[in-house]
Amino acid sequence: MKLLAIVLALLIEQVRPLAVARWVHAPLRSVADACSHRFYAGRTGSAAFVWLACVGSMTLATLVLNGVLGAVHPVLAVLFNLLVLYLTLGFRHESHYFTDIHLALGMGELDRARQLLGQWRGESYPDATDDEVARLAVEEALLAAHRNVFGVIFWFVVLPGPAGAVMYRCADFLVRRWRTTLSSVEHAALDRFSRRAFALIDWAPARLTGITFAIVGNFEDAILCWRTQAAKWADSSSGIVLASGGGALGLRLGLPIRQSGQLVERPELGAGEDVRVESMQGVIGLLWRALLMCVLVLTLMYVVVWVAP
Repeated sequence: MKLLAIVLALLIEQVRPLAVARWVHAPLRSVADACSHRFYAGRTGSAAFVWLACVGSMTLATLVLNGVLGAVHPVLAVLFNLLVLYLTLGFRHESHYFTDIHLALGMGELDRARQLLGQWRGESYPDATDDEVARLAVEEALLAAHRNVFGVIFWFVVLPGPAGAVMYRCADFLVRRWRTTLSSVEHAALDRFSRRAFALIDWAPARLTGITFAIVGNFEDAILCWRTQAAKWADSSSGIVLASGGGALGLRLGLPIRQSGQLVERPELGAGEDVRVESMQGVIGLLWRALLMCVLVLTLMYVVVWVAP
């Protein structure tokens, strides 16, 4: 049932992409803001309570609703799983930015590519070169694929029903929401706890994503970059995804960038050539191969568990 729901959700999302800002981000934003305003008191303990109120309540509600629908009729549970995956899973949640940036750079429209990158990452890049824009777009595409596809699939398979997909998506959203909206000192514990909680949730999915990139790309370079470079990145899970992705692609990621009018120092990730506009097409191929491998592994698991005697 879960394999069927994943495949159908991916196919439907390719044919009819979801308006994520309206149907996913807006409701999550309302819940997150309501919980933070109502329950947060500026302490680590209350930060944990607010996080549990947001993530735990939605995860538990999903689990209960799935159980009720399954008791009424199994088909209803399948349809509910499909709906939840359609809302939480998908290549095209953010891939339109990557496609538009690739097209703009290919047509020599650097200013438009900078603007699109700024909208995607929430920063400004008025001085970025075309190669820097391409490199940052590649990094964001790798991370977006991990957050929107592989991380969601992992927890969807691990936890009962679609509860895992909801938990992962909510936890990821809270990190980005509270990082950008809660800048005062008294809200620091809330931002800090959400990042620590998501780091724990993302520990296994990030490593499986890194292994998948290595298998479908340059295995030796991906593993070597993971082992020697990932720990240097500020966020360890993102470092694993970027280091293994860069090694698998044979591209150098990370490196200093000019962002919001200042130079931001970043360690080098990956290995091989500098990212060019032409390199962006290879990223799409890597992500599709990784997705196909993921579906193949799930299919084999289904055959072993349910079909084999």
